[in-house]
Parts: sequence; C-alpha cells; structure tokens
Amino acid sequence: MYHVSILGLGLIGSRIARHMAGMGDKVTVWNRTPREDFPEAVLTPADAARASKVIQLYLKDRNACLEVFEQMRGVLTPEHIILNHSTIDLATVGKLSLMSSAIGCTYVDCPFTGSRLPAEKGELVYYVGTDSTTLDRIRPVLEHSSRDILHLGGIGAGTVVKLVTNMVSATMVQSLGEALAISQAYGISPEMLGQAISRNVIASPLAAFKLPLMAKRDFSTHFSLDNMRKDSIYAQELAAEKGIHPPVAALVSSIMGRLCREGRAEEDFSCLAEQFD
Repeated sequence: MYHVSILGLGLIGSRIARHMAGMGDKVTVWNRTPREDFPEAVLTPADAARASKVIQLYLKDRNACLEVFEQMRGVLTPEHIILNHSTIDLATVGKLSLMSSAIGCTYVDCPFTGSRLPAEKGELVYYVGTDSTTLDRIRPVLEHSSRDILHLGGIGAGTVVKLVTNMVSATMVQSLGEALAISQAYGISPEMLGQAISRNVIASPLAAFKLPLMAKRDFSTHFSLDNMRKDSIYAQELAAEKGIHPPVAALVSSIMGRLCREGRAEEDFSCLAEQFD
C-alpha cells in the first residue's frame, strides 16, 4: 500500500484516484472545484502536500501547474517527490524542476498516454523523464496506475515525446474525418471503410477506436478537444525552439481552435469530423 496525494480530479485524475484507492492505497485528493464524492479530499494543495510525500499532478495546463506549485511551495521538503503527469510545455517543465531543486525535493517529468477507459483500469503508459535512480524509487507507485513505464531520458524527455505523439494523434484524427466524409459521399459505409483501414498499413488502435464513434457522431469525451488544442500549441512552441515549422500540425491546431470557439471545447477531439457536416 502506498500513500499518495493526487491533485486534479478531471477526466483522468479522478479515475486514477479511485483506481488506486480500490487497490488499497491511501489517496488524498485536491481539486480546484471541491468534489464531495471523494472522502479523502482536502481544501488546499498545501494540505495535500502535508498529507503525503508523493504528490501526483493531473492538472490541465502550465498555468495550473505553476499556481499549484506556488501554493505547495511553503510546505515542500527534500522528502517530497512530485510526479507531474500534466501535459505542459518544455519551458515550464524546466522551471518547475529548478524550483523543486532549490527546495531539495524531487521533480519527475512523467506525462502519460491513455484516456478515460485506460485510466479507469489503471492502464496508463507513463513517459518518464528522470534519472534511473529516481525511476527505481517511484516505479512501484507508477505501477499501480499503469500497464507500461517508458524511461525516455532526463527531465523534459517525457514531455517532448508526449507532445509529439499527441500531435500525430490530432493529425491522424483529422485525416480520418476527411476520409470518412469523402467515402460516405461516394456511398461507402463507415464499416467498409473501417475494414479497409484495418487491412492497410495505416491500421492503428486509434483508427479502430475513433472511426466507429466518429461515424455515429458519438463525441463523448475520452480526451477533450480543448486539451488537444492546448497540447498542439505546446508542440508548435517546442518545434519553433529548434527552427522547425510543422505546417500540418499548425493547420490542424487552427481547426481545433475554431471548433473550440464554436462551443465544442469539451467534446472528444474526434469531433474534428463535425467540420464536414
């Protein structure tokens, strides 16, 4: 049994908290909007940091991470380990790591892949950026909410991989939406398109999962459009730092921004298919 504090009870954090509690772990939680359905909830991030030396962040963006860190700063000690599972930009990862070092606590760059259903089952895949010694210390905790743990390098490596893989996911779903619209316009059913894709080199778990839902216009949220839009901006910032300007990613990002402004921000990002209706 482990004792952890989970900060951020959104789509993923809430499910991980319940899963770990179900495994017998002691889980203290904090959320910006209080949640009465979690008995071990505390009022502030500082209270969460006092409750446990292992802090897991499942927050929305860089601003939330910086704000929560500031609220915890006064009670953090060299014994604390901060596992940041939030998808944020590389500059903020570096800033949080430096601020943690100044206190003496350990910061781990630890985003993940996996949406609502894997979180419910504790089957996330963590992309870890830290040293091997630290990973050995935290691996048992991570194993309680994951099916795999990839050690990608030092601080920042996990975030880089998370951002570029999300960039690929967004552009793939955009292409699936285009293919679905064109094939249906020519009388080809979504089922037949799905069968064709499954026998093609473009077959993927993402296509197999998203295409049937897109065909039914079922955009119940597994990963929100607004979160994918946010991550696409971070990915473009990452590219720009190296003088790279990815045109496809930029175009899909702009489409996601428009759909968010039209009121689809909290739908699943597969609602990219809606632009062809």
